[in-house]
Amino acid sequence: MREIRLRTARRSHVVDITADVREVLGDERGSAVLVYVPHTTAGVTINEHADPAVARDFEAALELMVEDGWPWEHIEPGEENAPTHVRAALMGSSVVVPLRDGGSLALGTWQGIFFCEFDGPRDRTVCVSVMA
Repeated sequence: MREIRLRTARRSHVVDITADVREVLGDERGSAVLVYVPHTTAGVTINEHADPAVARDFEAALELMVEDGWPWEHIEPGEENAPTHVRAALMGSSVVVPLRDGGSLALGTWQGIFFCEFDGPRDRTVCVSVMA
């Protein structure tokens, strides 16, 4: 397993990590790569990365769909982050991307891999494992 470390800049911050995943893969070969986020207030997804506005739209849409002002029950003083857990669950904690014979990611033309922060800014880790 390899790790990607990143620092997010905002409470909700969707970051294109496609190049980082390619870099940590190096020359490893296998059938697929697992990209996993070991955090309960962050997630990972695959979507369009040709236009940076798509990431900003995800941030805004998830904040609207899961609003901060709901009557949340999970309330800890100093950690009022109940909606961030729900946003992360909607995105999911992992994606699997097939690898081509040469070891490259079999993403579509417009696809990228995105780390989705919902409780930032924070230092975060993304785990990347090649599957046999």
